[in-house]
Amino acid sequence: MKLARAIHFDESDTRVFHNPARTGEWCISGGFEFSNWGEADLIGKARQAFSNGWMGCETFGRVSFVAVTQIEPQERDTLATLLAHHFFDIYGAPSVEAALDVAREEIDQMVELCADHAPNTLLTVARELTPAGVKEAYRVIEAQEADINQFAVHGSLDEEPHHH
Repeated sequence: MKLARAIHFDESDTRVFHNPARTGEWCISGGFEFSNWGEADLIGKARQAFSNGWMGCETFGRVSFVAVTQIEPQERDTLATLLAHHFFDIYGAPSVEAALDVAREEIDQMVELCADHAPNTLLTVARELTPAGVKEAYRVIEAQEADINQFAVHGSLDEEPHHH
């Protein structure tokens, strides 16, 4: 079974999202957060979270890129419980138990989205508000396409600068 973890290539998420997700935390789409939104809600950092933010399942923060990774069934169960608590605490679900099925559904949608992709495949999400509600589209960046070295900064902090 595969799910996706938050990944950062630079500091931009800390600037564009009100609450950035933590690197490495498991993520889901989190589109449910915007189900009652209208154009008036889409301003500033809230617009950025709506437009292309995945939701972290621990911080409930947002991230621009996620990487497909193997997940163990017990980790999935833990995430469902965290999410159910979030639905109870933030969205007024009648109980954590009542929210568990919805939490599992959200996670299963993400598992399904990740199922056909190789580990380390990057995914982005793009949302738009339509008359029918929130529409989500996903972009896939294959692992070899996004060679991690193109983002890496080579060098060491304890190297002396070279003087000629």
